[in-house]
Amino acid sequence: MVLAIRIHRTGGPECLQPDEVPLLAPERGEVQLRHTAIGVNFIDCYHRSGLYPVPLPAGIGSEAVGIVQALGDGVTGIAVGDRVAYAGGMAPGSYATARNVPAWRLVPVPAELDDVTLAALLLKGLTAECLVRRVFKVGPGHRVLVHAAAGGVGLLLCQWLRYISTTVIGVVSSPAKAELARANGCHQVVVRGQEDVVATVLSLTQQRGLDVVYDSVGQATLRESLRCLRKRGLLVSFGNSSGRPEPLALQELQAGSYFVTRPNLPDYTATRQELVNAAAVLFERVRGGVLRARIDSTLPLAAAAEAHRRLESRQSAGAIVLVP
Repeated sequence: MVLAIRIHRTGGPECLQPDEVPLLAPERGEVQLRHTAIGVNFIDCYHRSGLYPVPLPAGIGSEAVGIVQALGDGVTGIAVGDRVAYAGGMAPGSYATARNVPAWRLVPVPAELDDVTLAALLLKGLTAECLVRRVFKVGPGHRVLVHAAAGGVGLLLCQWLRYISTTVIGVVSSPAKAELARANGCHQVVVRGQEDVVATVLSLTQQRGLDVVYDSVGQATLRESLRCLRKRGLLVSFGNSSGRPEPLALQELQAGSYFVTRPNLPDYTATRQELVNAAAVLFERVRGGVLRARIDSTLPLAAAAEAHRRLESRQSAGAIVLVP
């Protein structure tokens, strides 16, 4: 038996309950991991709340670092005792002391990075990689807006965008987070509630607007994001921290010949080669000092509900990690 945090009904953080569940031997193509650090992400909150429905009862969590305990038949290239990590691409369930996962979703991890740093970095870093390099290939001279610029993904995005000589404007919820965003790559920062986001962006860009807006906030910001774009600019909607965005009518896009996309990380790591290549680029940026994970807090696995409350209340700045 292993300890797992699961949900038997959807709702608030109080729905996260500790369960003792059996852990069977890994099936063919699977690896059994003992988790050492677990990343907390907004998608976990979406599963818990019912925004992204999952069959109940269900595990929670999309990423973890761990040590290989057992191998299923047919697994090659991995040995018992190896230190590995995974991020997305399978049913939720990383909030557990151990679990079985498909071997092909595992990535080898740099020895120089500790487990907590890796759990703070992998899913968010892979998200940043696909947003910056593949959803839209950002380059020097592009003008970009990052909502929630002091969040886990936001900080990595801003660091990466600054590295490739992009003009980066961040939106945050407090002056303290504004300072953090500036220290992590933002050229300009807009504090929501103190400044009008659209008016400030247009002023900063001499009324030209932006090439790309990365919007992880969702319902409260989607149309605001459109109004920040230049003609034929791209809105990348990749989160729902304020709730599911209202549908856009095609006519709204005609106002500026705008493009809109809703990327899903598993679609950008759908093959072993895509996953390994993306992780290699991410770790190269980490080794080179371009990307630095900021850990907001480290909590015991049993405090998963507290982690969700902290994340959803916007108290956190950076990543939250659970330790079994």
